[in-house]
Amino acid sequence: MAWTAWDEETSFIGRVAELGVIGAALREGRLVTLSGAGGVGKTRLARRIVTSRGATEDGVGWADLSSLRNAELLAATVADALGLSDHTARLPAEAICAWVGDRATLLVLDSCEHLPAECRDLVGDLLTACPNLRVLATSREPLRVRAERVVEIEPLSSVREAVALFADRAAAAGSPLMDDADHRTAARLCDQLERLPLALELAAAQLRSMSLERLCAGPYAAVDLPAAPARARPPRHAALRTTIGWSHELCAPLERLLWARLSFLPGSFDAETARQLAGGRPLPPDRVAPTLAALCDKSVVVRKDGRYRMLDAVREYGRMWLAELGGERETAQRHAEYVLARTRQAHREWFGPAQRGWYRRIWLLHADIRLAADHLLATDRAAALELIGNVTFFWVCSGYLYEARQYLEKAIAPSTAPPSATPDGTWVRGLWSLGLTLTLQGEHRAAHETAAACRRAATVALDAEGLGRVAYLEGLLHLLEGRPLAAAPGVEPGTSGFGAPLPGRPTAAAALGRLVHVFGLTGSGRLDRARQEALELRDVCAALDEHWTRSYAEHQLALIAHLEGRAEHAVGHARAALDAKRHIGDAFGIAMVMDLLAIALADTGDEPAAAYAFGAAARFWDSVGHPQRGTPEIAALRDECEDRLVRSLGRSRYDRTFDRATADDARALVAWGADGGPVPGE
Repeated sequence: MAWTAWDEETSFIGRVAELGVIGAALREGRLVTLSGAGGVGKTRLARRIVTSRGATEDGVGWADLSSLRNAELLAATVADALGLSDHTARLPAEAICAWVGDRATLLVLDSCEHLPAECRDLVGDLLTACPNLRVLATSREPLRVRAERVVEIEPLSSVREAVALFADRAAAAGSPLMDDADHRTAARLCDQLERLPLALELAAAQLRSMSLERLCAGPYAAVDLPAAPARARPPRHAALRTTIGWSHELCAPLERLLWARLSFLPGSFDAETARQLAGGRPLPPDRVAPTLAALCDKSVVVRKDGRYRMLDAVREYGRMWLAELGGERETAQRHAEYVLARTRQAHREWFGPAQRGWYRRIWLLHADIRLAADHLLATDRAAALELIGNVTFFWVCSGYLYEARQYLEKAIAPSTAPPSATPDGTWVRGLWSLGLTLTLQGEHRAAHETAAACRRAATVALDAEGLGRVAYLEGLLHLLEGRPLAAAPGVEPGTSGFGAPLPGRPTAAAALGRLVHVFGLTGSGRLDRARQEALELRDVCAALDEHWTRSYAEHQLALIAHLEGRAEHAVGHARAALDAKRHIGDAFGIAMVMDLLAIALADTGDEPAAAYAFGAAARFWDSVGHPQRGTPEIAALRDECEDRLVRSLGRSRYDRTFDRATADDARALVAWGADGGPVPGE
């Protein structure tokens, strides 16, 4: 649930009656829309409802749509909010319906107003297919879906509530209300601002630089939104228009400029992003930080844990001014160039000590990558291809296969002629990235064709790194199709395309090639050599503090130990693999390792833990939507082990233990698998 990073950064005040009405509406209906003007507090109310409902539902998904500019990715965004990391070629809406099924689930769609038709269609489909799903939406207008219950959210119902909110925010600004006279002045101000929560918060922030009396005498009728077509103006209370306008008027010129430039960003951002995007004439880069601090003091920008964001209404105002300044195109280009530069660095540093940090940073940049890719697809397809190629491995772990494929296929359109020579490897990497997404979605025929095209392009371009990557891709396809003997030869150490030998500091392509080689050796029964190469690869990765390749090396060591009858070692390697996985995600890989952990635990005689691990594996396999369980040989081992556990524990106890795991939190399951400990509930 992405909203937790910003949840309740200030205290929640009042709204008792509204909470009761919303709670009753959710009990009686399956779609409740909180409708009302911008700044009235719909999102805060939705947050409070979610946290107060406790365990009413099996799961809760919070989809923040405010940063979503590409309507085609609505369903993919909702899937991510629900914890679905789909690795199939299904449409996201279809995958969501299968994933939710008959589970009692609450889905929150926050900020639907800019995607009304798309939200209407998706919600209608989900409610039809998922009988126990409830949807709580926030929007400035109702979704107009059949059986929708609309709760109109008004400004605070009493002056007393409004003054309490204003006093709380004034104290946070360092200007507490001191006596009855202050409270009477504040009550007059709250009435002038129509008791609208965001207007009150923005006004309270001004107490850092002026007295309450001067604030109460502010020029509320004198400022408004910049000129714009009527249809471009979102419906909003006059109090919010004037308070945002007054906040803008009270900003210094450079603060206004920074406000406008930062409003282009789709979601939260860090200080470096602000400096790179907004630092340019007449705002020097070294002036961005203090100017940003000034905007935080005015509550134009909210800061928490080193990241910043603008509320929707404030961002919209800034974007209108950005359009007035004629700066949208230049800002879009600066933003795309900055995001592309960050992803280049992430790609260079993927195999190494920075990997773990980059997985989090790429996750935080997700909305920015989407926005930059949309811009580059319209202006520079080669750059768009490079951008998505740079983050494909990160997106694979995060479950963004659908959108990676969408962007890659648009960038590699039939009308796009491949460069005759690409020294930077952009075209080859793009083809390889597309081949990888197709492989993991189970589209093996198309993946083989793409891999062949990638090999031809890499050969023409004399791209050794690209040849190493395509060897990995071809080997992976052989493994998934049950041909381990075919997987190993193409990535034999020393063959063309494999890259630098191990040990030493290998390239990413060399490490990937060695990994496939280990899988091929294990699958074809050459266990001594497989163990030797897996240990070598594991140690190189550990020395580099690299997690992704290391986790799969540990996976193979666990499988080898099981095949050799060393159960305790198999458990240790499986736990080590999960320890690496929890730093980077990768639901598909976690599912594979959980199956091996269950088999190894059964071999040690810890049958309840084995049943629980099988349930955990099923939880992750369900989330990726794959009927297969990793490489084909694992399925037979799993089936035999599960039959043995059912006979030993009895069907009833096995099912109870298994089901507890399938209902548990994903992060808790990975932590249990990595750290060990008693089986929950036993």
